[in-house]
Amino acid sequence: MEEDLKARVDFAVEPPTGHGPASAVVARSSRPSILIVLVPFSIVLITFLFWYSTWFGRRPNDTEMAEYLTDTSVPHKTQHALSALADEIERGDPSVRRWYPDLVKLAASPEPGIRQMAAWVMGEDNHNPEFHDILKHLLGDSAVIVCWNAALALVRFGDPAGEPELREMLRPFELAAPASGQIALRARPGDDLNPSDLVARIFARTGTIEVRSPIAGELESFGLADGASVDAGQTVAQIAPSTEQVWESLRALYLIGGPADLSDVERYSQGVTATPERVRTQAKLTEEAILRRAGSKAGNSAPRGGGTRTP
Repeated sequence: MEEDLKARVDFAVEPPTGHGPASAVVARSSRPSILIVLVPFSIVLITFLFWYSTWFGRRPNDTEMAEYLTDTSVPHKTQHALSALADEIERGDPSVRRWYPDLVKLAASPEPGIRQMAAWVMGEDNHNPEFHDILKHLLGDSAVIVCWNAALALVRFGDPAGEPELREMLRPFELAAPASGQIALRARPGDDLNPSDLVARIFARTGTIEVRSPIAGELESFGLADGASVDAGQTVAQIAPSTEQVWESLRALYLIGGPADLSDVERYSQGVTATPERVRTQAKLTEEAILRRAGSKAGNSAPRGGGTRTP
């Protein structure tokens, strides 16, 4: 069959000599066989090249690393380099420190997605005091997802400074209107949202402003009706946190959570909020860890001696 296909392909490329309708018809009927081979091959090749260029499993070489960490015009490439950087830190490769100055600069990038990922990478080296200071600064970032990643990373330093942010990660997120005007809703309650998904548009005096979700989660409810007037700062919608967001917060609070976090943790451990079993199990473990720490602190602060104590 292969020889037959090759014969047909060769025949189409080099038709036999001769004149008349018969040879023309045979040559024309042979041309589609080339397309039958080339078109599927081209589709597979293009798909592979696209996948390979976006696959984080391929480590960029040093030249690419230097380029991607300094040129952020293609955010995906910068994120690829940051992912490779995190892997090298995790492996304990000492040469990775040559990229640290670039990482520090990326933590101040105007792009929230890059700041968010830089915070995550800094958490991989929890012995670096400069990273520790930067992460504490990022707790006050204008993008909530950057604050949350900084809070998670600080836990690796044993620093509970981000505890309030971790608690917020367990609660529905209130999406506020960035400007006043008339609102047009573009999503529906129950919709699954990804970061930057469009939720609504506001027709303001200065023009049309898009209201996008900064986090992943489920749109629970709107704070006002479609077409209503909205003031800047007014709640547009409530977004329930994603399963992964809750999972990461609970794992962090297992290590540094305190009594102030218990009511939020209990919503998941007691099944008040519909969650997967692994999240409910983690919530129970986190609740027990918080109570254990609280009991230990109470015991350490109790008076010592031979006298009796009244409850």
